[in-house]
Amino acid sequence: MATANHNLSNYDKSTIPNAKDFRFGIVVSEWNDNVTNGLFKGALDALLDCGALPENVIKWDVPGSFELIYGSKKMIEQNVDVVIAIGCVIQGETKHFDFVCDGVTQGIKDLNLTTNTPVIFCVLTDNNMQQSIDRSGGKHGNKGTEAAIAAIKMADLNLK
Repeated sequence: MATANHNLSNYDKSTIPNAKDFRFGIVVSEWNDNVTNGLFKGALDALLDCGALPENVIKWDVPGSFELIYGSKKMIEQNVDVVIAIGCVIQGETKHFDFVCDGVTQGIKDLNLTTNTPVIFCVLTDNNMQQSIDRSGGKHGNKGTEAAIAAIKMADLNLK
């Protein structure tokens, strides 16, 4: 859990493998795009900072977080080394939040179990918009940055 003392954007570059030889797929939900665009920017900036080549980063948009599963599955077919699934689901007054969060979590888990390409879960599941803003470039940093670092490490692990 993010706290005021933990910034999601902090990483020690000396502990991160160089990303220049990896191909990255990033699938981004258009729903809550003020948040998901911030998460994408954090991810892209971190990938480039760690050596990824811009031409080796493919971005696709999908309508919502539930569609991240299919988008990620199709992205894997593009021969990327790792996929980052970026979305944002905010608690509302109905059970829709629970169903979407559970479906996306299980779907991305299933992709990790059934394919040889890691899929990084970068889906915010917050109680309100302010919490999402705080984690997509706000006071807690950027969960997209954290997802990019995880993506680099998992792509490197997949070579072993």
